[in-house]
Amino acid sequence: MREIEDWKIKIASLWIVFGCGSIVAGILESWMPGWIEGIIAGENLGMQYTPEFILGFAVVFMIPLFMAFLSLTLNDSMNRWVNIIGGIALAVLTTIGLSNFLAQLSPWAVFIWLSQVVALALVIWYAWKSKQKT
Repeated sequence: MREIEDWKIKIASLWIVFGCGSIVAGILESWMPGWIEGIIAGENLGMQYTPEFILGFAVVFMIPLFMAFLSLTLNDSMNRWVNIIGGIALAVLTTIGLSNFLAQLSPWAVFIWLSQVVALALVIWYAWKSKQKT
């Protein structure tokens, strides 16, 4: 039983690492020249800050926190597939999000992106390996 709990704790921790990376990226992004002016104008990188757009970001920011909780509470079989599918889906979204920074090629954005992709790869790996332990 101890091994099963260990993989769940590892996965939950990795989801928190991913979520913190998103928050740090948002903070560092606000330090980019012209970003605050864009926020005041209600638009950045060609995207309008509509209530729906902001809601979408809120949902995306909350997903890893809910995933951390679900990783500790779902039964093993459900846990495995939710983490594999969620990890893949957020890896795709994170890669799409990085494309916004490729024009500036910000080293901090690449570092956070790599950290998040590694965290998600480990989520997927631990979830995949969990079947072999149960």
